Amino acid sequence: MTTDTKQLAQQPAECSTSWFERIKPHLELIAALFSGVLIVVGWLLAKNGMDTPSIIIYLAAFVIGGYAKAKEGIQDTIADKELNVEMLMIFAAIGSAIIGYWTEGAILIFIFALSGALETYTMNKSHKEISALMDLQPEEALRITNGYEEVVSVSNLIVGDTILVKPGERVPSDGKITEGRTNIDEAAITGESFPVSKSIDDEVFAGTVNLRGTINVEITKPTSETLFQKIITLVQSAQSEKSPSQLFIEQFEGKYVKIVLTVVALMMFVPHFALSWSWTETFYRAMILLVVASPCALVASIMPATLSAISNGARHGILFKGGVHLENLGNLKAIALDKTGTLTKGKPEVTDVIIREDLNEEDFLFHIASVENYSNHPLATSIVRYAKTKMDREIIKPEDMEDISGNGVQAYFNGVLWQVGKADFVGRSEAERFQNGMALTLAEQGKTVVYARDDKGIAGILTLKDVVREETIKAIEDLKHEGIHTVMLTGDSHNTAKAIASESHIDAYIAECLPETKVDEVKKLKEQYGTVAMVGDGINDAPALATASVGIAMGEGTDVALETADVVLMKNDLPRIAEAVKLSKKMNQIIKQNVIFSISVIMVLILSNFLQFLDLPFGVIGHEGSTILVILNSLRLLRN
Repeated sequence: MTTDTKQLAQQPAECSTSWFERIKPHLELIAALFSGVLIVVGWLLAKNGMDTPSIIIYLAAFVIGGYAKAKEGIQDTIADKELNVEMLMIFAAIGSAIIGYWTEGAILIFIFALSGALETYTMNKSHKEISALMDLQPEEALRITNGYEEVVSVSNLIVGDTILVKPGERVPSDGKITEGRTNIDEAAITGESFPVSKSIDDEVFAGTVNLRGTINVEITKPTSETLFQKIITLVQSAQSEKSPSQLFIEQFEGKYVKIVLTVVALMMFVPHFALSWSWTETFYRAMILLVVASPCALVASIMPATLSAISNGARHGILFKGGVHLENLGNLKAIALDKTGTLTKGKPEVTDVIIREDLNEEDFLFHIASVENYSNHPLATSIVRYAKTKMDREIIKPEDMEDISGNGVQAYFNGVLWQVGKADFVGRSEAERFQNGMALTLAEQGKTVVYARDDKGIAGILTLKDVVREETIKAIEDLKHEGIHTVMLTGDSHNTAKAIASESHIDAYIAECLPETKVDEVKKLKEQYGTVAMVGDGINDAPALATASVGIAMGEGTDVALETADVVLMKNDLPRIAEAVKLSKKMNQIIKQNVIFSISVIMVLILSNFLQFLDLPFGVIGHEGSTILVILNSLRLLRN
């Protein structure tokens, strides 16, 4: 056989496989709908007196429609050694057939199969975000070895490999840029719609899109440990973990099924002797009881809602590590927030520049920036960055530069000594008198004051402050609107803490906190309020995050955040916390609606059956209809 002939021979099989793969996720629904068609055919045959063909068609409807749920019920019963609602439905359908109610039994199977297919749809819908994420993971990478390029599988990449990523391509694995500059679309990781500028030594993450330039990336993590893969694993584990409500319902289900079967067994005999019902009526009412007392809707009240809420959160960059944390958020009464990097940007910015009258601002900044450019103090970078935006000339290297640890920096410009640093370094008494004590006033506002001195005395001061994020006030107000008490925990001084708390609209603050102090404060809040959340960066706040009822990490795509907290915000977007609380409350409300509705329907149907008002078809429709309504109600959580 020639190659062309072989290819032609393989095509039908490939087409067949492709067709089957396309319909595979919908097989349960297709089977349910086909069983419905068979029921209509069976009913028409029965109406025309063709009883035997009608029964055969009904049997086919039983098998085709009920196969998936019957298989699930039998397997779970064997595995758990516990009867379940699927088994109740099987018994009810068989019982209906025994007393000659083939149509009702088939309808029961049809609606039960339809509600099962709808529940499967909910599960598939909730996993859609994970599937979409997985599709974003490239399968191949262009590796550079000794100047040669080769296409390799992403799974074959190892730490230290260098890969080439061209414009428009997705980054195959986590790494750092070793050559080139570009803009990266990190929406798959952080949800941020704006591209991020990246250059040498900046991190890039698997699944993100290189928009502009060609870059060389050194692999820093194995494929299995990339941030992208951790996000997928996190959402998967969250969807498999059951909430306390779900666990309670599942434990309740086993006992409830036994009670129902016991009552049904009594129902088969007691009414005949106690109420003089005929044997047919007694058995008929027992079968109806078996149908309407089944807790299908109750069992479906929680899991679809939880999965839908977790899926909704994942789509918006809010990752829950399990249903228990999602459920707890709705009961939140107080929330503790770290300051640096959470309420604030985490990077100090220059807020004030005050100079001596005989100087101009550009000259002053030129001297300060030239000195600070060679300092290793954390504030120096902020001062230099600010100065560069305010002047047109280049920074120079001063003479006899000296960094005096813990005090400041000094250097000479054309023989003139310039000193930059603390008040004691430049002369405290003169520094505090500068501009009528302006420095002390600014310090009371929570600002850090840096003094500068030249040969004529105090040349001026700069103040720096860790600026509150633009979205912080809205986030805090949103939390207050939800009835949540807000507290800031910070290691800063009382003045700084007071200023930031006031600017952020925080209810209360606790300053000069060590990591162990934060733990103690969270414990106090739990004693006072009950359910308490802690928000932090996932590193120095880890003990407090673990102590809180719900630990929330401001992630911005960090590994530590993923591993530390119960809830992760994939970018530092505080308003997402209030959104998560609202999502949790909505989920808890929908679960409550589902539970109350399903129990009410069961009680009404049972009472109607005992009063002989209810026929089997209406019992089937009422019971299974309530299950479908409960699932549809849960699906509302998938909406934006």
